[in-house]
This record gives sequence, structure tokens and C-alpha cells, in this order.
Amino acid sequence: MKNQDIICISSIDWGFIWQGHQEIMSSLAASGNRVLFIENTGVRSPGLRDMPRLRSRIKNWLGSVKGIRRERENLYIYSPIILPFPYSKIARWINRWLLVSALKRWERSVGFSTPIIWTFLPTGIVLDIIDSIDSKLVIYYCIDNFAASSPKAKNIRKTESKLLERSDLVFVTAKSLYDWCSEHSKNVHTFPFGVNTEIYEKARGKKVDPPKDLAPIKHPIAGYVGGVHKWIDFDLVKHAAQANPDISFVFVGPLQADVGGLKSLTNVHFLGQKPYAELPGYVANFDVCLVPYLLTEYTKNVYPTKLNEYFSLGKAVVSTSIPEVEAYNERNGNVICIGKTKEDFSSLVKAAVSKSHDQVECKRRMDIALAEGSWKIKIEKMSALIEDEIRKKEAEKELNWKVNILKLYAGAKRKVIPLAASILAAYIILFHTPLVWWAAYPLKVENPLKKADVIAVFAGGVGESGKAGQGYEERVKYAVDLYRQGYADKLIFSSGYSYAFKEADVMKALAISLNIPESNIMLEDKAVNTYQNVINTAKIMTGRGLRSAIVISAPYNMRRVSLVWKKAALDKELIAEPVKDSLFFGDKKKVELKHIQAILHEYAGIIYYKLKGYI
Repeated sequence: MKNQDIICISSIDWGFIWQGHQEIMSSLAASGNRVLFIENTGVRSPGLRDMPRLRSRIKNWLGSVKGIRRERENLYIYSPIILPFPYSKIARWINRWLLVSALKRWERSVGFSTPIIWTFLPTGIVLDIIDSIDSKLVIYYCIDNFAASSPKAKNIRKTESKLLERSDLVFVTAKSLYDWCSEHSKNVHTFPFGVNTEIYEKARGKKVDPPKDLAPIKHPIAGYVGGVHKWIDFDLVKHAAQANPDISFVFVGPLQADVGGLKSLTNVHFLGQKPYAELPGYVANFDVCLVPYLLTEYTKNVYPTKLNEYFSLGKAVVSTSIPEVEAYNERNGNVICIGKTKEDFSSLVKAAVSKSHDQVECKRRMDIALAEGSWKIKIEKMSALIEDEIRKKEAEKELNWKVNILKLYAGAKRKVIPLAASILAAYIILFHTPLVWWAAYPLKVENPLKKADVIAVFAGGVGESGKAGQGYEERVKYAVDLYRQGYADKLIFSSGYSYAFKEADVMKALAISLNIPESNIMLEDKAVNTYQNVINTAKIMTGRGLRSAIVISAPYNMRRVSLVWKKAALDKELIAEPVKDSLFFGDKKKVELKHIQAILHEYAGIIYYKLKGYI
């Protein structure tokens, strides 16, 4: 397979023990495919034992460009920093935003186009990535029973079922995983993890000098390569070591569990993690190799990759009776020594040491490893399946273009009809029911009318009519009517608006034309909003010794006027008097867009004034 863009969502970090994740992706990159390898995003919340990995993740992030670094040609590693709560809805929503936005920026920056999404994880965030990234193919490589890996991961079955249904291809490493995945997918293929035969070829059939830390350890050596994790039966190992004090038990791999019960034994050695390329040097110097796993729900699904690594150098293997080892034996003529009990396991280790250099058996094991475990052959077979599936999908698109376009139109129709119905319903409710006037009712404020020192008219701008110059007219007329009825002998016109003429001057001229003496009219021509109408009017009243005012404004502006007045002119009495029988507002009038706009403007104005501290 060549010239494909691949996003790999891994269940381990790149720097962890070299496994199929790194082997497959590095091989595909070397073949001319571009790969973005996303390090483990987790199937459980981290604990204290995960702190070194988290520190490493942060270090990788800081040493990269927004978490992405170039590992080699065509291969990039992404070390994402996300919230470590895989089953929290809020965390998943945030992580989706973090990861998807980063991936889309990556796609744009390097020109990734409809990549293959290849995931080793079945979590919710994987489904979010699949939903958000336009992909050519979705592949799920199921290598573990994650639900059984820890109590915190038991919730993963639901998202794994969805992933299996969404995947175009499913690869598995064990028969039990095949059975589970086949319940949700019809395109499942078994590919146990393999071995890099080219690396092990260098040590095959040759005498290899032991690594420096292995050289001082006396033979015979019963060796183990891989993570020293909680799935190892440490009680069994302790029993075997105590029963065989003349045999050295050597573990090569990172410590991931408490091994305090074994460190006191002088014939048990832990050498730590080694680079993958150095492992053949260790295996070549083992006399017998071990797979000492516990039999649990989790290990029932484990295919020990190390089997083919051991056999590629012809080594005898002693294992516990986990299902995949039993199946391996059935396929290959009982080539593995399987111990059912601690005593049985210990005896088999001792017996295997005495036969470890049988050349016929060594060759047989090496032949089995080549047939069972070559990564090169496995990746070629996987690639063939992938390319075939891509061709099928492209052919289906070509054949079904007519159906697809009709589906698009049908989908658009299904969306348009509810939208149109919603718009029509909203139109009827807003413009043909009293809902708008009911919503505006709280804006109305009116005090009992009585005599006052002055009548103040607040105007300004386009007013409630939506047209310049019309807002003030009915307010001036109503003010003149109240003046003539003797409610006050002075008028204040407040407006800083100007349209050809200053609005305050126009209001004054209109009042004079209605026979109001000019000497009884005061102007306030600076206010550009309700707050300034109140502040500036109150200043005029203070200067003239006026204590009370009938304030006239639009009906639905009176709430804001009264709220401002209470805070800014508390020493002055307010008599709120909205215009009666307004030409522009009223619950008996037909609702127009300008009414809705004006009412929304008033509510927004009250909120704004509250934030500003005006009310």
C-alpha cells in the first residue's frame, strides 16, 4: 500500500515497548504512506503509577510543535494534552474540540486528504474523531479485551460496539476477540501480532555475545521479554525460581507492577526496558523462554507476540495455559510446553533447559515463527485487504451516485419542511397574536396623574415610528394638552438628536406654534440616550428649584426612565406619564417588525444599564 494518508489512534505511546502499533505504522511510512501517530489517549483515568508517563507526555509536548514532532520520513508523532477522563461527557466534549481542531489544522498544514483512520482504541473520543474527520476508510485493530483490563475500563463496551459497526475493516489478534467483534461487524480478519524477522535474522543460528548486563548472570537462563505487568503470575515465578535455584530467571522490560516479592531471590533479575533492536541479543542468550501469564478474563484474549520472537531464534518456550497459547499449540504440533500448575510449570522449565540446544527442534521452531509471525507478510496481507476495501467503496460511490444525490435532496427536503413550518409558526405567533404586547407589558410604567412643577418630554432619534422626526410629535402634543389643563406651567424638551435641525429646537417651535409662551419652555439639547435625558433634566430642575416632573416618553420606554430616575434623581418626584393613544404602540394595533425591534431594544437597554450601573 502506497500514497495513503493515515491517522493512527494508538493504545500505547510511541516510546513504550515496541509492539505492533509502532511496527505497522513505521512499515507503512517506509512504504510511502504519510502517517500521523496519535499517542495513547487512555481507556481509564490515570493513577499515581501513570505519573512517569504523564511527565513524558508533557515533555514530548514541550519539545514539539503543539504536540506534534517528526519521527522520521513520512511519520509524525502527536502527543496530545487532553482531560484524562474518558467516560465524562463534559471532558469528552472538551477533548473533542481540542483533538479535532488540532487534527484539522494538521490536515491543512500538510495537505492530508481523506485519510484512513486506523485505531487501536475503541473509546468515545475515537468515535468523535471519526464523526469529525472526512475519512476514506475506518479500521479498528482489536488487540485487547479493554473492558477486562481494569475496573475503570468496563464502560468501554458500549463505544466499542459502536466503533465496530462504524468500521469498514476489523483486525483482531485472538479467536475470542474475533467472536466478539463478529457480533457487530461482518468484515473481521485475524492477524496476531508478528515479529520483525529482519531484526531477529541477524541473531539466527549464530553465536551472539551477551549484552553487558546479561553477561555476569550465570546459565542456564530462563528469560522473559516484555512489560513486567500485573498480568504476570508472580507467585508462579517465585515458586519456579525457588524450585530451580540453579536456573537464573531474567526479565527484560519495563517494571509496571510491584515485584518486591521476587527481588529477594538471588536467581531472579530485572534488567529493565531495552531498545527493540537490542532484544535479539538477549533472547539469543536465553536457554529457555517464558510466558508466565495469569489466566484471567483479560489474558483469555491475549496473543503473546513474544512467542514468535522466541521461536524466531529457535528457543524452547514454557507457558501457562492461556487460550491463545493453547490454540497456537494445536496449530503447530504442541511446540510449546504448557504448565497447568505451579509445580508443572517449574518442572517444565527445568526439563526445557536440558533440551534447549536440540538442533532439530530449534529449526522446527524457527520455521513456525517464519510461517506464523513475519510482520512483513502480515502487513502485506492487511494492505491488500485495505486497498480492496477502498476500491469497493469507490466503486459503490460510482454505482450509487444517482441514489446518493436523491438521498441528499431528500435529506434537504426533510430539513427544509420543518424549518419552513417553524418559521411560519413563529411569524403567526409574533405578528398575529398579542404575544408581543404581552411580552412588552412589564416595560409600561404609569403613575397617577397630578400637578407638578414641570412637564418634561424625552425624545431623540427615530423614536418608535422607525422614521426620523416622527418620534417627538405626539409627545409634544400630549405635553401641550397637559400644560393647557393646568398640570404644570413649564415645559422641558430633552433631546440631543439632530436631523437637519436640532430636535429640541423643533419641539420648541412646535409648542410655540401651539400657543405656548416661549418663556415657559426650557431646552436640554445634549442628551443622546435615556440616562442623559434624566441626568440633564434633573440638573435643569435643580437650577430652577423645581421638585417634581411629569415625564412623557414612549409607553415602553417608561420602565427604563423610572429605573434611572430612582438612582440618579431620587430627590425629584417622578410622575411617569406615557403618551396616551400612541400612533405607534398599543396592544390593539397590528404588530409590525418595528414594534418587535423597539421592545427588544428596551429590554437590551435595561440589561446594558444594569451592567453599566445606571440603574
